[in-house]
Amino acid sequence: MLILRTCLLPAVLFFCCCNQHATTRTDEQKATQQKDTVYTYKKPAKNGIGKVYKGREIAQVMGFSGAGWLERDTRNQEENVQLAVKNLPVDKKSVVADIGAGTGFYTFRIAPKVSKVLAIELQDEALDYLKLRSKELKQNNVEVVKGMEKSPNLPDNSVDLALLVDVYHELEFPQEYLQALYRSLKPGGKIVMLEYRGEDPEVPIKELHKTTEKQITKELAANGFTFVEDKNGLPMQHFLIYQKK
Repeated sequence: MLILRTCLLPAVLFFCCCNQHATTRTDEQKATQQKDTVYTYKKPAKNGIGKVYKGREIAQVMGFSGAGWLERDTRNQEENVQLAVKNLPVDKKSVVADIGAGTGFYTFRIAPKVSKVLAIELQDEALDYLKLRSKELKQNNVEVVKGMEKSPNLPDNSVDLALLVDVYHELEFPQEYLQALYRSLKPGGKIVMLEYRGEDPEVPIKELHKTTEKQITKELAANGFTFVEDKNGLPMQHFLIYQKK
């Protein structure tokens, strides 16, 4: 009997391990299949990461080393930032999330118009810069928040407006991020997308860092947002407003 038990034990262990391994592989396959229904993959184009969402290749992220470009002297004139801020659908009671705030170029221009601005950033260098700049400008209604790759890291139903200025095309997980953003917005909350116009070959921006209105609307509609309007008038960018259904 002892010999029999000794022979059977490895067999039982082998069966259990194989069964566990098979279950794990099945779970991995399911996860892969689920992921592939959302994203597809290709050889990366120039300035792209090779990951595609609804026909659009996601662009490479501009690191905080490019902060000087965000604060360039010509930006106000090139983008008519004053008009963009004026057109934001906000009032003194509004809570605004500036997604991918960068240096706070928009954050600190919006702050005097609203109740609070949540400056969302992923990069530690940007977070430190925003905190320092907020103290220098004595903007007590600016809160710096460390976001995540798939979420702005905000409570549900806490924000009236989410602003994304030339950042959406770089989100590595656009579907997950939009769904998290949907939860963060209050009922009737809005998203404003400022993106360089992909329809216009005259806009001097790299192709994957421009986006068309049609493409953005397709992606947001798939995640529960209704198109409201495109406030035309900016020199190079779309000013697209969407609302949470």
